[in-house]
Amino acid sequence: MTTGEVQRVIGYVRVSTDEQADSGAGLAAQRSAIEAECERRGWELVEVAEDAGYSGKDLKRPAIRAALDRLDQGEADGLVVAKLDRLSRSVLDFAAFMERAQRKGWAVVVLDLGVDTATPQGELVANTFAAFAQFERRLIGQRTREALAVKAAEGVRIGRPRQLDPKVARRIRNLRSRGHSLAKIAERLNGDDVPTAHGGAKWHPSTVRAVLERRPEPGTGRKAGASSGDGSRA
Repeated sequence: MTTGEVQRVIGYVRVSTDEQADSGAGLAAQRSAIEAECERRGWELVEVAEDAGYSGKDLKRPAIRAALDRLDQGEADGLVVAKLDRLSRSVLDFAAFMERAQRKGWAVVVLDLGVDTATPQGELVANTFAAFAQFERRLIGQRTREALAVKAAEGVRIGRPRQLDPKVARRIRNLRSRGHSLAKIAERLNGDDVPTAHGGAKWHPSTVRAVLERRPEPGTGRKAGASSGDGSRA
């Protein structure tokens, strides 16, 4: 799409707080900038979509979603915003937004950056954002894999946590009822290589406390002082 093919556009304005929405100053300033640009370039402003009181952390906003649907359906040739942060504060979201615009064939105009994807320069900016977004996604994936590797090295089971063996829970309660401290119980369990509920290899006093505070499963609870029945030593 070239600049000459952009004839009908949708404007978009946003403020993040109810106070800003009530004052109307921020919305009015954005609307004025959009209207002035449309007049300068001879564009028909189909509508100005408005999200008042919505954060820019993602695109889960009613007005922008409706505007994007109209653009996808060919009811306008482009979207105009006064400032980039009014549209998105996330590089990943903005890159996905630009990719959608390129795929569906409509332009994105960001006035404060001078971005216009209907021009070769604007298309270069869009591709740059997409490259940075891909780089960020790969970094996130790498950090996730490294974090999982550290957990695995610590003996933590990766995936859906497994439940603690009821016999272990009974043993913990039995030891506690005999006066053992949380630290002593943890030491006993570690000495017997008893895995935690999450598959970890080491018990801590806080881990033991969590078991004691958890309500026993029906049919597995024991009264204080009852034998554990699992051969544990006092």
